[in-house]
Amino acid sequence: MNLRYKLFTAFLGLIIIPLFILGMIMFFVTYNSIEKKYSQQSEYSLKAISYSISNVFKDMDNVTDNGIATSVFHMALSADDPSKQDLTDAEQLSLNASQRNFRSLLYNHPSISYAFLYNFNGKGSSEIVSVFNKENFRTLPYDKFKGSELYQEVMKLNGVPKWLAPHEYPELTGTEAVFTQIRLIKELSFFQNIGILVVQIKNWEFESIFRNLKIGGTDQKVSFMLVNDAGMILLDPDRQLDGQDFCGFTTKEITFKPGFQSFKTQFGGEKSILSVYHLKEYPWSLVSITSWDTLSHEVTVFARWFVVVMFLCLLGAVIFNLFFMNRITGGIAVIVRFMRRVEDGDLTTRVEEKGNDEMTLLARGFNDLMDKINTLFSRVHVEQQRKNQAEMRVLQAQIKPHFLFNTLESINVLAVQNEGRKVSEMVYRLASILRISIQDRDEITLEEEVKHLRNYLDIQKFRFEDLFDYELEIPPELMGCGILKLTLQPLVENSIQHGFEGIGYKGLVSVKVWETQGNLVLRIQDNGIGMTPSQLSMFQYMVNDAAEQQPEGKPGQGIHLERRGLGVRSVADRIRIEYGDRYGIFICASPGEGTIIQCVIPKYGQGEGHYAKSIIG
Repeated sequence: MNLRYKLFTAFLGLIIIPLFILGMIMFFVTYNSIEKKYSQQSEYSLKAISYSISNVFKDMDNVTDNGIATSVFHMALSADDPSKQDLTDAEQLSLNASQRNFRSLLYNHPSISYAFLYNFNGKGSSEIVSVFNKENFRTLPYDKFKGSELYQEVMKLNGVPKWLAPHEYPELTGTEAVFTQIRLIKELSFFQNIGILVVQIKNWEFESIFRNLKIGGTDQKVSFMLVNDAGMILLDPDRQLDGQDFCGFTTKEITFKPGFQSFKTQFGGEKSILSVYHLKEYPWSLVSITSWDTLSHEVTVFARWFVVVMFLCLLGAVIFNLFFMNRITGGIAVIVRFMRRVEDGDLTTRVEEKGNDEMTLLARGFNDLMDKINTLFSRVHVEQQRKNQAEMRVLQAQIKPHFLFNTLESINVLAVQNEGRKVSEMVYRLASILRISIQDRDEITLEEEVKHLRNYLDIQKFRFEDLFDYELEIPPELMGCGILKLTLQPLVENSIQHGFEGIGYKGLVSVKVWETQGNLVLRIQDNGIGMTPSQLSMFQYMVNDAAEQQPEGKPGQGIHLERRGLGVRSVADRIRIEYGDRYGIFICASPGEGTIIQCVIPKYGQGEGHYAKSIIG
């Protein structure tokens, strides 16, 4: 991933995404707290409505209590009692005055719409004493009322008012949305049951209560209902659901129990919050239904604005990345591309300097650094060439005395044996070898190197005629290839001087040359005594002789091993200095199994050595 995408990803990961997550957390926390806060608010409102409704009922209870205390109802019932028709004029006037006072009391109360009395002592038409008439409504006969469960309940209450909600007993109260009070009337002197009072109050006062108490103001869609414990909707101020089953409009099973409860559910196909408060002294519950959409409207608007802000932030990030970050990352990418060209070996590359910002300073610094690197490389290259030339002279100086000492030793032996002809041949061949050795050229053809090797082998054969034989397998087409002089001779010398030492059979040295994958492979193989692992470990490349330590063992053994590896190591070091670390010699040997030395060098024609070396390096 390049720098541009990394910066853009960091901007998203460290700014945009955390901001988005924070906004989502705030949204869900606010969204979930709406229901809780609204439930608390609706509880206070429903309690206030309950208190207002209870005050209406208690006010009517006080009115009827006053009528009982002043014997108004007793007198009204006595007036219709046939057994008490023989009243004196004074008693009749007093009774008429009491009835006028009672009617005046009822008329002056604004909530009462209908009232009548059931007379326990009446007969026929005198069983019902009408106080307020009601159009298109026929009072339930006393005999039928007496057979209902409501009658038994009123009798058990023994004078305590019993309130009926709309639609609970339509045969007694009618079909209008009114509340009805029923209570037992007693004669105060003997506490004898003399009748039952039925009073209906108008519903406009309840509608006023519901209309004035709106939760959260008028901008919210809120509905109120009065529901009994069986789930019947007793009062709907909107006059749409009166008398219907409340549970048929919601998917949640609701139990109307004492206390307050609130939950979110579907009501009438719309997601809403239902709050239910059970009236303390009555078998009814107040219910508020609030549309969830109206409650969450502000949060939804906030969410929409949040999405818009997030989109603008993301758009700003993209624009910032396209116009500003491209300028920075583009300049860095150019410098990185030129740095990779430097890694590939192109030290002449330079970055174009344009502008006057930090990227220009960075490009200028890169160019200055490349100039300094080129200067240092040129200086190192010159010093390395000088070092290589010095090392080559030292290595050649090591080879010449070493070879000359061995050859003169052989000539001396022949001279002692009076082998004059052999001495002459050996001196002639030694002169040819020395002629090649003292040449200023470091590289010769493979043909010259083979001729040099033959002279050396013939010299050794003059001395050790029965010690070894040799074989040379070199294709003629490879004779013109270039090779460092004195490459094959030190390797063959190692086999003759050390490989055939103390053997009881005739040795054989085989020299083969072939081409593979653009390289020349030179293999020197003998059937001598081989080498132990400790002796193989002495053949190390580019080791400082002064730093070598004598290995543990017998006295003089370390010097012997060092001398044995001197010629081989010198060849390996020269090849690596000349051609690089990819080329050199490889030795495979084991005790009693002989030794194989394989040398790998690049294949090129005579005079192409420096060119090939520059390409390899």
